[in-house]
Amino acid sequence: MPPMRRKGDLPQKICAQCGRPFAWRKKWERVWEEVRYCSDRCRAEAKRAARKT
Repeated sequence: MPPMRRKGDLPQKICAQCGRPFAWRKKWERVWEEVRYCSDRCRAEAKRAARKT
């Protein structure tokens, strides 16, 4: 089993919608380069904003 990592040691990104930092998650392991939003809510708001314009 690999050694434990602290949450502060994980890679981070800035959400394209809300501008807050968010950390890597295990479920994003294969698609980390494609992840742009911190949550489903931010992704939905970005989609909604794109439809308005």
